[in-house]
Amino acid sequence: MAVHKRSYRGYSGYITPSWSRLLVVTRYAFRNAFSSKLLTAYFVLCFVFPLGCAVAIYLDHNVPFLALFHATQLFAVDAGFFMMFLGVQSGLAFVLTALIGPGLVSADLANNALPLYFCRPFSRAEYLLGKSAVLIWLLSLITWIPGLVLFVIQASLAAPDWTRSNLWMARSIFLGSAIQILLYSLLALALSAWIKRKLAAGAALLGVFFAGSAFGQAINAVLSTRNGYLFDLGNLVVTVESHLFGLHSPTGLPAANAWLALLAICTFCVYLLERKVRAYEVVRG
Repeated sequence: MAVHKRSYRGYSGYITPSWSRLLVVTRYAFRNAFSSKLLTAYFVLCFVFPLGCAVAIYLDHNVPFLALFHATQLFAVDAGFFMMFLGVQSGLAFVLTALIGPGLVSADLANNALPLYFCRPFSRAEYLLGKSAVLIWLLSLITWIPGLVLFVIQASLAAPDWTRSNLWMARSIFLGSAIQILLYSLLALALSAWIKRKLAAGAALLGVFFAGSAFGQAINAVLSTRNGYLFDLGNLVVTVESHLFGLHSPTGLPAANAWLALLAICTFCVYLLERKVRAYEVVRG
């Protein structure tokens, strides 16, 4: 536009708040994730077990149904019940992470797209938070959110004193799920950043869990110890959740050791992301 026309005016419309910039990344990541019909179908299947648990809780308080079995209760809705629920949903959440997580960062790195993000007023923390928000939201929908819904259903059907004496379990449901979501999200993002091929990153994520489990079992067998579980991410999560629900850990590993191991793993994943997610990468020959 020629300067002499003097018709240029600066933008005077609504300016998006700076805190919401990361949601742009999240929106497009959601679109890419659910472009697969197979993934959409699997995500829907993740709600089958919570729905079955809700029906089971209702039937456990349905007097005509219980009369058919001449019983007053079919099962106990206690810490063991919610621990079992989180165990099943944890496995489903891990598979969902393996399907979505490896492609979140790898495509941007493979196509050298990060400079396009960071040449704008957009920080690395906002970029990573926007990408991880996809996993955080989807995993929340199949873990702690339905878990708390089940808790509310049980509280509404049980005696009033049940809620007062078991309110701590709602906190355990949320914290146990939050630990899983944080671990899965950081691992998926770190592997996606360092392995630029989606399939290879997905295979690496599966390998971290299964190879770590095998390595831990080998250490336990050779050294006659339980410290091998420190390399088994699945058992670390089980140990922490057992501690939260006040149950005996099947691994026999001290809860403090499991907490420290998970903290160390998450810290290492953050370090890997800090090293790799940069606008420019210097390659030394």
